[in-house]
Amino acid sequence: MSHEPSAPGCRPGCGACCIAPSISSPIPGMPAGKPAGERCVQLDDDNLCRLFGDPRRPGVCARFDFDPALCGEHRDQALERIAALEVAT
Repeated sequence: MSHEPSAPGCRPGCGACCIAPSISSPIPGMPAGKPAGERCVQLDDDNLCRLFGDPRRPGVCARFDFDPALCGEHRDQALERIAALEVAT
């Protein structure tokens, strides 16, 4: 995502939305999607998405926007809150 424009308020390099939630749709390199808490293979060493702007990026990822109530004030809060939401749903 180094080439990815950030959503307003999004913290570059956070990557919480690419780790905490499960993704049931196929991802290049993860044909069965990914379980909650597992790092997406498309997340680079700087926690940036390699598929940003790529049509192969799952729709659920493209729809995930920064939400201050969910993402909190820092990455650790985002990971905790997204993980809690995942468990609750």
